Amino acid sequence: MEATGIKILSSMTGDIKPITVTERKARIAKAQRLLLQNKMQAIVLESGTALEYFTGISWWPSERTMVAVIPANGDITYVCPAFEESRFRELITIGKKVYIWQEDESPFRQVSQAFSDFGIVDGKIGIEEQLRFFIFDGIRKEAPRLEYISADPVTIPCRMIKSAAELALMQKATDITVAAMKIAIGQLKEGVSPSDISAIVNNVHSEMGATPDFALILFGESSALPHGSIKPQQLKKGDIVLMDCGCKVNGYSSDISRTIVFGAEPTKRQLEIWKLEQKAQAAGFAAARIGNRCEMVDAAARKVITDAGFGPGYQLPGLPHRTGHGIGLDGHEWGNMVKGNQLPLETGMCFSIEPTISIPGEFGVRMEDCVYMTPEGPKWFSQPAVAIDRPFA
Repeated sequence: MEATGIKILSSMTGDIKPITVTERKARIAKAQRLLLQNKMQAIVLESGTALEYFTGISWWPSERTMVAVIPANGDITYVCPAFEESRFRELITIGKKVYIWQEDESPFRQVSQAFSDFGIVDGKIGIEEQLRFFIFDGIRKEAPRLEYISADPVTIPCRMIKSAAELALMQKATDITVAAMKIAIGQLKEGVSPSDISAIVNNVHSEMGATPDFALILFGESSALPHGSIKPQQLKKGDIVLMDCGCKVNGYSSDISRTIVFGAEPTKRQLEIWKLEQKAQAAGFAAARIGNRCEMVDAAARKVITDAGFGPGYQLPGLPHRTGHGIGLDGHEWGNMVKGNQLPLETGMCFSIEPTISIPGEFGVRMEDCVYMTPEGPKWFSQPAVAIDRPFA
């Protein structure tokens, strides 16, 4: 049996270990300590990765409000539509209390009631960044006596530092993406479109037990646009091929980019820029040391590129974006490697190192691999490319 010309592959996820209830309870306990430190009474979450991070619940963000409230003191509590209660309770592994609201009732009144039942009559309520405005506005109008602020001081320190279980899931996602990209590279041929190759990557991700997330494929001049072009592209010999792919395993992300030349020896220009990109990525990795500021990773990688005559800053030709982003349940999370971010690197942080070199009208080169910080320094989830014709170690 075949899919997109590829023999059906075996799953690679049979040995994964999901995040345990015990670990999620520890996450909530950490959030509660941070709530007290930041003088917040509670935080409010809705459908999204923050809810999944703390509770394990994945819920579609419809127009019907469903939220979780984590108080500084007490058990996590939920508000959900009444007709969804039975289904919702099937998903609950932490906490018991569920406030329900009928179709002709206000869910925000139930949130306000939850605050009152926690004894919260004044003070600050943290709003998680993914919570939609109409929910925030409804809660604010129903409980105007409270002050509403960003929950970032609570949620970011929790989510930015990954546990061993999270790292294992991210490593598995990375291993699957490496395998998918290798297979896709082997299927490159003249005349194919980017969507043809994207389909192969996504199919392999699925067959290996992961959830496909993205597969950006760029040929030739379009590779100079970091997030691609809508112009039709067909592969021809000598084209730069830039691949940026990722999947999810139990919700945790991978993100890898590779740049090769298809069907011909690279030109002197292509090889020169590829090697410069390799040097820039290595400089970013060398700067990623415990205690160094996040911005130092960007500065080190960018210096290699600007010293070669590109830029300066974000000017093109050169590096038009930050050198890296945090990664976890979201493909892009807090912990960006960007000028101005003075957050010190610490054990458990995970981020990409991807100093693209974009040359409009010619091509672009990006090498992207993600790292996780250990007490001894950064460790690669995927080993960087060895040479332009050896994209994987």
